This record gives sequence, C-alpha cells and structure tokens, in this order.
Amino acid sequence: MCANVFGVLKSLFGKPFDGGKRMDHGGPQQHQHPTEQQQPYHQRHPAMTRLYEVHNEVASLGPQVCTFSGLQDDRDYKRLERELTRLLLQVDQVDTEGKPELQGARKRAAQEVEGLLRYLEENATHPSRAVIEEVSNEARQLLDDRVVAPQRSGGAAEINDELVEALQVMVLRLTQVKTEGRVPLRKARYRALTRLCAVQDVMEGRTEQQTLSLPLPGEAHEAVHRINQVMVKVSVARGQLVALLMGLSGRDSCAHLSRLLTEMQAELDALDVSGDAAIRNYRKQVVEEINGLLKHLDLEGEGEDTRRYDLGQNNSIREIEAVRAHVSHLRDGVLRHSVMGDLSFRPKAELQGLLTHLDQVDTAKNPCIREARRRAVVEVQAIITFLDLREALARRQPGPSEHPAHRAVWLVLGSLSDLQAQALGFDGKRVDKSYILLEELLTKQLLALDAVDPQGDDTTKMARKQAVKFAQNILNYLDMKTDEWEY
Repeated sequence: MCANVFGVLKSLFGKPFDGGKRMDHGGPQQHQHPTEQQQPYHQRHPAMTRLYEVHNEVASLGPQVCTFSGLQDDRDYKRLERELTRLLLQVDQVDTEGKPELQGARKRAAQEVEGLLRYLEENATHPSRAVIEEVSNEARQLLDDRVVAPQRSGGAAEINDELVEALQVMVLRLTQVKTEGRVPLRKARYRALTRLCAVQDVMEGRTEQQTLSLPLPGEAHEAVHRINQVMVKVSVARGQLVALLMGLSGRDSCAHLSRLLTEMQAELDALDVSGDAAIRNYRKQVVEEINGLLKHLDLEGEGEDTRRYDLGQNNSIREIEAVRAHVSHLRDGVLRHSVMGDLSFRPKAELQGLLTHLDQVDTAKNPCIREARRRAVVEVQAIITFLDLREALARRQPGPSEHPAHRAVWLVLGSLSDLQAQALGFDGKRVDKSYILLEELLTKQLLALDAVDPQGDDTTKMARKQAVKFAQNILNYLDMKTDEWEY
C-alpha cells in the first residue's frame, strides 16, 4: 500500500527523479552506443551523484510520509518536515554548472521532495483530519469528566445509558468522516474508531455489571469475600483502561495494567471454591470480565497494519461488495424491463436471499463495516419496494365509489414510482442539475400529499401516511447514494 501510494504521489508532481538515468527533452530519445548507455557522462558527475543520494533518502522517507496519520504538532510530523526541508536545501545547493541534463535532474529531485512536503501537510491539515481530532477530543473530555476524574479523586464513575449513547453518537460521526481514499486519513479514522469502540465495549460491559446483584453475600464463603475484593480492583482497572485508550493517562502503561489484571487472574485461580458451583460461576464471571479488559490492551500498535485500516482488503467488505455488484446487475435488469412496461422480471426472491446473505456478514463490531452493510441493505430494499409498488399500481382497479382523496394519494404514488426509477438509475453528484430537479420533484410530491384532505376516511389516512414515508425513503436513498461515503 505504501509503495503504491508513493508511486501515485510521485506521478502527481511531474516525472520523478530517477538518478539521471532518464533525460527526456520532449522528443524521441536517440540511440546510444552500449558503452555510452552503461556509463554516460552525467552519471559520473559529482552533482548527479549527490542528487542520486538525495533521491535514495527521499525514497526511504516516502513510505513514512504516506502513512503518517498525525497532526502538525506531532513529533513525527516535525521530524519528517525537518528531514524533507533539509533534503530540499541540499537539492537547491547542487551546482549544475548550467548543464541542461543536471538542471532537469535537480528539478525532478526538488519536485519529489516538495511533493512529499505538500502531501504531509495536506493530510495533517485536511478538514476530515480536523473532524477526527474534534470528535476524539470531545470523547476524551466526556470520559475524563464522567469516568477518569471521579475515580482519581476517590469517587465512583458516572456510567449510565446516557454515556453509552453519547459514545455511540461519536462513533457514528467518525464513521461518516470522508477519507477520499487517503491512507493517512483512513489510518487516523481507524485508530480513533478502534479506541472509541473499545471504550464503548468496556462501558457497556460495566453498565450490565452494575445492574446485576452479587450472586452470594460476602459472609457466605471466604472465597466470595476474596472475589469481591478483586471486583473492586477490576472496577479501578476499568477506569485506568479507559484513560489509557483515550490518552488520558500520563503515568500508567498498557504493560503495567496488563500485569495487574494478570495478577488478579492468578489470585482468582488460586481460590479454593470447595466444590461450590455457585461460587465457581461467580469466579468465572469475574475472570471473563478481566479477559474482556485484557483484550483491549493490544491497541498500542493498532492501525499500523495496512490490512486493518484499509478495509478494501477486509473479507467482510469484499463479501458486501460482491453482493452490491449482484444488486447493481439486478437493478439494471429491473429498470430495463420497467421502461418496456414488462412486469414479468421480478427477482424478489433473489433479492430476499441477498438480504439474508448480508445479515450473515460478520462485521466484527467494526462500525465502518456495519455502515457498509447497512447501505447495501438499503440498496436491496429500495429495489424490492420499487417492484412492490409497480405491482400494486398494475393490479389497482379503482371503483366508482372510491374516495376522491384516496384516488389523489394513488396518483401521487404513481408519480413517486416513476421518480424512484430515476433515483435507482441516478449515477451523478448532488451538484448535478438532474439531482436538483429530482429532489425538487420529490419535494413537490410531499407537498401534494400534505394537501390531501382525508375527510375522516381512515383508509385514506393510512394510504397518505405510507405514501409520505415512501417519498421520504426515496429522498433518503438519493441522499445516501450521493454522499460520497467510503469505508
């Protein structure tokens, strides 16, 4: 991945410096004698030797720049910026003696360094990177106020459903951040999501524990009293884990907390439960809780592995994309037959099977994979509802006694069916005139439904309510289709 990004990056800034081996003057290259090709004059020049050395240093820094996911005030950013600036100054100091070949090589070397500097700055200052940092700071402040600070002062953490829901909102906000396919932004989003989801998992587990009464009183058995003491330590460790995950702990480390939790496990294993099944189950419950905390302590290097933050390589994403490709094929067939007025093509059973397939995709609690699956489900459901409405419109046989308001609702549904076909086939952007027109037409249909007076007719009320929901679903589908989200 890094090499690919570096290669693309170099191609963005003109012809990359290649040690002077390629001197293209804008015309066809002349044939050279084999001896001259092996040892051309400019290859032996001291200036070319120095430029080639600079190129090698740039090549070693390229992958680091292409995967850096931090901010401008980070130590690694300043180091990379300092190194690249040094190389740029060295390139500027190369004496080309006015030779066009050396001047061209120096220019390409400078372009490579300047390109990396731009790429480094663009990612560190990108609006999406700022959003990731903003959400992360909000999460840190919330958890510091509600969990970390109270425990440090000797109090109890304020963990409740409201806190868990607030964390879920932040997870969704991070999921919607657009990375434009940039590796540093993907990496930053992945790392922020991983930590926030881990904290959310810890909080949800803690909330469940608070609602459970202890299986046995402390005096029932000496082992129970010891287990209760470990439970107090586990509660403290939970707060320390949250602080570590969110960067709120200046003294503790993952290794130290791991040792403490391992010692708690050893203490529980050494207990004599005297064959009491109830006490064994209680001990098992606490051990499982400790294991739940330990599994989140391997996040120090999380996000360094390309296969983790580049979800394009994820098996679940590949499975979802395969389903989406199949859905796209079915959608094209449905729209093609619909234009011809042919209602015989109804792959509804096949679409239902795809929904079942998507439901079985393993998301591994990854919010981005969950969102990708949700969007695929919406695409399938949009085709199913389109087929259902077309069939209902074809079967409709209004009688002379039909309520006028009810007839008006059906007229709107007929228009919505045509508009949904346009929405299903739309493949543009929100700035396109066709999108703006389609959105306006859908809004007009909502206004038409709002103007329908049911006159107390319950059937008309129900039909109008369903039609409004149908129109809103089309708008939501169109909005989802054009929001340029990527995993």
